[in-house]
Amino acid sequence: MKRRRVRHQPRPLAAPVAEVPVDAERTSLYTADELYDSASYADSVDARAYAWSREPHSREAARVQAMHDFAIDEALDAWIAGRHLVGIMGGHAVQRGEPTYGSAARLGHALAQRSVVATGGGPGAMEAANLGAWLAAYDVAQVDAAVARLGSVPGFRPSVQAWADLALEVRAELADRPQQSSLGIPTWFYGHEPPNVFCDAIAKYFRNATREAILLEVCDAGIVFLPGTAGTVQEVFQDACENYYGTPESVAPMVLVGERYWTEELPVWPLLCSLAQGRDMQGRIFLVDSVAEAAAVVAP
Repeated sequence: MKRRRVRHQPRPLAAPVAEVPVDAERTSLYTADELYDSASYADSVDARAYAWSREPHSREAARVQAMHDFAIDEALDAWIAGRHLVGIMGGHAVQRGEPTYGSAARLGHALAQRSVVATGGGPGAMEAANLGAWLAAYDVAQVDAAVARLGSVPGFRPSVQAWADLALEVRAELADRPQQSSLGIPTWFYGHEPPNVFCDAIAKYFRNATREAILLEVCDAGIVFLPGTAGTVQEVFQDACENYYGTPESVAPMVLVGERYWTEELPVWPLLCSLAQGRDMQGRIFLVDSVAEAAAVVAP
């Protein structure tokens, strides 16, 4: 008995998107000035893109987002060509003025002497690490001075505007820099957390899963994990998974900073050690208690 042939009706064409706040076919990464292109953050490209991403979307809008993220992929590949990247992961909730913020800034400064520092591009420890890397050509005293000045506006709540304006002022005063040493890879999935401005380039994605995978993938010189919570723990084990299945030459150092934190508060270290047992990654995981030790491991 012959099967009856079913004629499917063609799918209707997707309705065009009325207003898209981003260029889906851009050929370069973002700069802070592009994302903060308005005196009012609410009117900026960054804020409008986040608001648009939160709207109920059609197939066409989803296609635009996919095209945009593919364009960012290509631009990022071109930007990192010939560079070695070291990642610094840590909590978004770290406030300017806290000791952890200053430590992250000094770590970024130390690692940027030899590699480009890559972070998730957001506030907190990420901003601090990008700040330190932004100041790679200056001495540590200049880093500490910038950290102290930023401390007058500790966080982006209650005002993103005040938080960003102060950072842009500090950045403008230190703009005469000889090298590009800082990369941010944020996402509009967490668009309520604004991107920090201390990045030479910003690869901002709509899809967080894409962004997470790429952030870990590009850090060929290793990753330092500062104390953080769910997001940082996810990054630890996502990176561990890549190293677990990776070839010997592809395994990059993983450095956890804070012995008590990673063994008692969030006991990630024992599980990581068990996972690494007998694998190529076993000799490439480290638990240290200071950012100076972390810098010595990653950039000896």
